[in-house]
Amino acid sequence: MHFNSIINVLGILFIVTGCSMALPMFCSLYYHEADLLPILYSALTILSLGLPLRWFFRKNNELNIKDGIFIAVFGWVLVSALSTLPFMLHGSIPSFTDAFFEMMSGYTTTGATILTDIEAVPHGLLFWRSQTHLLGGMGFLTLTIIFLPHGMGGLRIFRAESSPGQVITKEKFKPRNRDTMVMLWWIYIGLNVLQILLLLLGGMSFFDAACTAFGTVSTSGYATKNASIGFYDSAYFDWIIILFMFLGGTAFILFYQLMHGDWKGLVINTEFRWYLAILIFFCGMVSWILWQDGTYPNLIDSVRYGTFQVMSLLTTTGFTTADYELWPQAAQMFLYMVCFIGACAGSTTSGIKVVHYILICKFMFASVRKIFFQPMAVTSIRLNRRPVDSSIVNLAICYFITNIFMVLAGGCFMVLSDNLDYSSAMSTIISALMNIGPGFGAVGPSQNFAFISDTGKWFLAWNMLVGRLEMFSALVLFYPSFWKK
Repeated sequence: MHFNSIINVLGILFIVTGCSMALPMFCSLYYHEADLLPILYSALTILSLGLPLRWFFRKNNELNIKDGIFIAVFGWVLVSALSTLPFMLHGSIPSFTDAFFEMMSGYTTTGATILTDIEAVPHGLLFWRSQTHLLGGMGFLTLTIIFLPHGMGGLRIFRAESSPGQVITKEKFKPRNRDTMVMLWWIYIGLNVLQILLLLLGGMSFFDAACTAFGTVSTSGYATKNASIGFYDSAYFDWIIILFMFLGGTAFILFYQLMHGDWKGLVINTEFRWYLAILIFFCGMVSWILWQDGTYPNLIDSVRYGTFQVMSLLTTTGFTTADYELWPQAAQMFLYMVCFIGACAGSTTSGIKVVHYILICKFMFASVRKIFFQPMAVTSIRLNRRPVDSSIVNLAICYFITNIFMVLAGGCFMVLSDNLDYSSAMSTIISALMNIGPGFGAVGPSQNFAFISDTGKWFLAWNMLVGRLEMFSALVLFYPSFWKK
């Protein structure tokens, strides 16, 4: 591996992290709270680490795939560790384990929290907490790639941080990788700004609007209120957030195509059509169950609350407007199912992703047809009207199986480490691995993760990273051959 180049990139990561603390500092100044100096000292400390690494390791080599994976995994870990400094220096989260869990949850867009009273935390620290969503939603390393020297292997870092679904679709905006990252960030920031403006029009404060937008477009879920979005009790806010959760779960290549007047790309996109169909089915079923059961007084409220919660869990956002564990068991079952789906590849969401289910379903149908009806036929699986190579189908199946295995093994670990009931244990892993945030049982929408042991928190934090890096980049580190020349 090219360690000089790896350290150089890590230095850029630290510099970006330190500079990004400027906005929380302005926020602290505006509210005249006691978190200004902790944020300032943290920023200076991180910059004092990053600048020397950037300066003394300027020899740039082409990064190979091992370098990209190493940077992707340890970059997220180191940035999360350094980002704990403001909370620890201020005393809001004195424990390093708790602070690391909170920051890893923020950067990986999980949204699981150990804070028992969110509203007691100063505004500057809350803004920094939500800003980790803004940075992590598009993928922290995609921002770093913009600052890399030309020819330094940014594509390999991007691939190490991307999902298998993005390899399947093979879509790219621009010929140069850096131009692609810039375009991604412009679209991403544009969606955040648009949502902030719409929330301001509804009467939300700028601070709450910004933090809510950061958690929505990035499909992350950190809120500034203990009751999450339910605090506002506003149909207008609910529907605005539903819209932007939906947009955050859509592949960003579609936004680029629409901006250039290419509506054909939207029409032929197989994953987007399935995404819409899945949303309509689950939102319809949960809303119908809530209405029939009389959980809400009328159909409109049933649709509003049911659609919000399905959209939140399907896109792995994790916002809540109601305690869905008080809903009928049938509605909870449908919500449990969507936790395993996720949205589109190439979006800000995590989870298994719709594209993998498409390939697995088409593979199953093709296999049954070949075995029982057309044994001599040559079957072809198509995506976006193009044939998909069999190795890509195998990758999708492997990715699905790995996710299920991780959930089962992780659930067993949480039962042993924290003596949880099996339902809560499974829910903690699904919440962390799929980057959802709230779950069921002991970590339901009205609970948090503060009661989990330190061992459990470190294990869940690792699962958050594994889920955010889409499994393979994190798990390949356990192969002995990875560390050989």
